[in-house]
Amino acid sequence: MLKKSLSQSFKNLTAKSESKLFSPTGTPDKTSAKLSKRESLKVQKKNYRSQKKQAAKELQSTLSDSSVVVLADWLKVRGTLKSWTKLWCVLKPGLLVLYKSEKQKSSHWVGTVLLNTCRIIERPSKKDGFCFKLFHPLDQSIWATKGPKGETIGAIVQPLPYSYLIFRAMSESAGKCWMDALDLALRCTSLLVRSMKKDVEIAHVASDLSQEAILTPTFPTNHSEQMNESDCEKHFEGQGLDEDSKTDREEMKTDTESESEEEEVKVFEDDRPPTETKYVENAREELGQQGDSSQTEEVDEENKSLIWTLVKQVRPGMDLSKVVLPTFILEPRSFLDKLSDYYYHSDILSEAVLLDDPYARLKAVVRWYLSGFYKKPKGLKKPYNPIIGETFRCYWKHPKTDSRTFYIAEQISHHPPVSAFHITNRQDGFNISGSILAKSKFYGNSLSAILDGTAKLTFLKRGEDYLITMPYAHCKGILIGTLTMEMGGKVTISCPKTSYRAEVEFKLKPFLNMGEASNKIIGKLKVGSDTLATLEGHWDQDIYIRDRSTGESHLFWSPTVEVKAQRLRRFTVPVDHQEDMESERLWKNVSDAIATSDMHAATHEKYILEERQRNEAKERKAKMLEWMPRLFERDPLTGDWVYKFVDMRPWDQSNDLLQYEQGYRIQTWTKHRTPVVRTCSITSLEQKPETFVGRKILSRNCSIKNKALCAVEESESSTAEIENSRLDSDSSEPSKGRRVQKSSSRVRLSEDALVKAIQPLTKLQEETNESLKLMNARLNSLSNRISEQQQGSLSSWSLVVLIAAFVIQLFVQWLFR
Repeated sequence: MLKKSLSQSFKNLTAKSESKLFSPTGTPDKTSAKLSKRESLKVQKKNYRSQKKQAAKELQSTLSDSSVVVLADWLKVRGTLKSWTKLWCVLKPGLLVLYKSEKQKSSHWVGTVLLNTCRIIERPSKKDGFCFKLFHPLDQSIWATKGPKGETIGAIVQPLPYSYLIFRAMSESAGKCWMDALDLALRCTSLLVRSMKKDVEIAHVASDLSQEAILTPTFPTNHSEQMNESDCEKHFEGQGLDEDSKTDREEMKTDTESESEEEEVKVFEDDRPPTETKYVENAREELGQQGDSSQTEEVDEENKSLIWTLVKQVRPGMDLSKVVLPTFILEPRSFLDKLSDYYYHSDILSEAVLLDDPYARLKAVVRWYLSGFYKKPKGLKKPYNPIIGETFRCYWKHPKTDSRTFYIAEQISHHPPVSAFHITNRQDGFNISGSILAKSKFYGNSLSAILDGTAKLTFLKRGEDYLITMPYAHCKGILIGTLTMEMGGKVTISCPKTSYRAEVEFKLKPFLNMGEASNKIIGKLKVGSDTLATLEGHWDQDIYIRDRSTGESHLFWSPTVEVKAQRLRRFTVPVDHQEDMESERLWKNVSDAIATSDMHAATHEKYILEERQRNEAKERKAKMLEWMPRLFERDPLTGDWVYKFVDMRPWDQSNDLLQYEQGYRIQTWTKHRTPVVRTCSITSLEQKPETFVGRKILSRNCSIKNKALCAVEESESSTAEIENSRLDSDSSEPSKGRRVQKSSSRVRLSEDALVKAIQPLTKLQEETNESLKLMNARLNSLSNRISEQQQGSLSSWSLVVLIAAFVIQLFVQWLFR
């Protein structure tokens, strides 16, 4: 009975509270106030997220839609070096996009200016035209980190300022028109986007979002449903209505999780392999003979006359890079193709990556290095000098690991001749990159082809870099004796991380020792200052290694028949699928003429290519344009030439599927999206995991003398960018602003201190330069007097030396006959 009365009284109390909660005339109690507050907060947050998505979609669609343009015209832009560059400027609502040409291609994109933080003022100028300045009031960056199509590296022009841009229009009317348009784009960005956007889908999205934003929460008015406060809390539990239940970051994460999953499924649900460049296997190659027989050549009388004609044009010590060599000594392939001879045994590197002992890895690297020399053409042959802009690509198939080693090379300069190359096999874990400056010196009866440069071999999984140099090719017997080619010089293979290194010397055949075989090498394998082993042998035959601790000696490398049979198969692009500037297609007419022994036709075709290169160089010089490589760029920190699409990530078995090449871009087909890492080793990646974001963007906008300061700004801005992409705008912007302001003040202080410290050195340098100029003038006058006095005696003295050398050569040959 008591139980029944208590239950009846509880029902009466609940009915009263429910009538108060839903009665329109009753005063709302605490429960109704709490519910209305939670419901309104829920709607506000939903409306806030919707508006944020809408703004992002509007700005992105404006950037990608070519029809949304407020104004577009040519303007001159002043760089940090106080010189002007003519750029095609496209004004969009909230954005100003700069291109090198009107075509607006990705390769022509220079930069994108965010107008929402900018101000514009007229700038007085003494020159013709109309100047105005677009700047950030707080001296912060005005640049976006990506281009209209997701570009991260813009076209290379002169460095542009970081926090402002100065424009010059052709006339005052055009300049004021630009100022009015910019002012309109600054003040009315959202109105312009809505009025100019032609995409119907965004309009529907905007209308749906606006309707959703004005919805108000409705409550049931059925009094029969009786709920107390605890029941309400249980009903709305887990719905995210508590103010402290979720942070802004967690909300954004839950909002974007489903979208990212849908997008990921949409992108990677297709299991078809990507489209890649067509390659065909090369025919069997000619390796040449071992020993001296394949390195000598007897020159007939007709070609001897050509050599004498060439010798008359040069003098001892002269650089032969600008001398046109006769066609009969040419090997029918380009120097870029010649450099690929070192990678037919790159499977040795695939095995070296797996070795745990650093000494064993060094020995494997040295063995691979020596494997690239035994292939040599018959006689004395020199490859073609590449044309500037010439490219070459190929790959080798690894049957053991089912991987491919890709090779990309480009001639990035002609005077001086510089060739850049990049070799990669991420699946097996190694990359090689570098550039070579080819120089040649004439010494009278001999000449040397010097390969100046350092290649860097990187083991991706271990973060090890091996720095490798090259020997020089020495040709003797030009005037007297038999034409003979040898390798000479000292080379090093060193690993800074492990302190292991190899020192190898290629020894030339002695002048008086006729019985000794050529192509001899000696070397040492060292760690620190300790010698672990020595090498001795001939680089085209057997090479033996002798352990210093045990004294035992065994065969280290030998190009036997079995080893030659294990050479990897090389694949190249068919000639009809090659581009106009690819080596084989570019030199096809010359190679065909050499194959038929028609040296006159080969010389004519070679002259056509060289003359075209000269004319193009003259046009660039007249237009004051600098040649920009297509596939390689300079690292702003090290100054080395690096491949633009380099990927230094270790291979991920669970995500990476295939490494392939398309349009000279070596990339990886993956299951999921992953960022490309351009750092040089895994160790630097662990130390600074976020520095690669926005690195190239900032380095392009920084002046040359502020490169060191840009590195500081780079790390700060990249960190801010990553945080901005992960955090909500309410929570990230204040801290980001404080961080950027602090970085900017630190940069300005360090720059002022640097200028003050350099002032005494600058004055001392100026005084030294004046002294040097005066000394050079005196030396020039003195040398002119001496040359006038000895002009008559020099010609007779050189003739005497030449006759003496000839007599000595005849005597030595008679003596050892």
